[in-house]
Amino acid sequence: MAKETIAIPKYLAQRIAEGEHQMLDFKYAVNDARKIAITLSAFANTDGGTLLIGVKDNGSIAGAKLQEEEHMIQAAATMYSKPPIEYSTQGWKAGDRYVLEVIIPSSRHRPHQCVNELGEWRAFVRRHDQNFTAPGVLMQYWKSDYTPITEKYFHTEKEKRLFEALSQNEGFTVSQLSKMSRIPRPIVTTLLARFMRWELVSMEFEQNIARFRSKE
Repeated sequence: MAKETIAIPKYLAQRIAEGEHQMLDFKYAVNDARKIAITLSAFANTDGGTLLIGVKDNGSIAGAKLQEEEHMIQAAATMYSKPPIEYSTQGWKAGDRYVLEVIIPSSRHRPHQCVNELGEWRAFVRRHDQNFTAPGVLMQYWKSDYTPITEKYFHTEKEKRLFEALSQNEGFTVSQLSKMSRIPRPIVTTLLARFMRWELVSMEFEQNIARFRSKE
């Protein structure tokens, strides 16, 4: 449960003034535990973050019903997320209104999945101020020991071909890389996950589509 409610501190007011970004999200209110589980999943699967409930998108304080909102967060983190997501809360008072701060650390138990609008269990990631469905490459990366490996070796011809395609450095989807390298899509997914462990590729999203490019 949230700690004792106290006046909103200066640091939090400054963070609200920053606006939403990769590690900060505002919610006017939480009316659906399943939907808010997506944000919790995205924070836990990425760099962690803070959810401020009772704050509008423009940063103005709308006010939160602390007890009701906290029940929603608890349901989202436990009933609608697997595995359950760790979090902590703090209630703040801003004049005659309240803000619930929910802090979600980056998790070592990734991927945390939740139910999307189609009723499917999916994992999400956070990029900038948006949540995206985690691509298959990232799911494979998480299933392995995703500690970065500094020693990099190309053992197969397919690895060499795929990296040559990536070296054009334009940012390609898995499907595009499969066509360019003449390697089946499932194998491309596995190899990209391996390249991520080797810290050879970066992943970005454009309109909810994951693109990969060489770091070298």
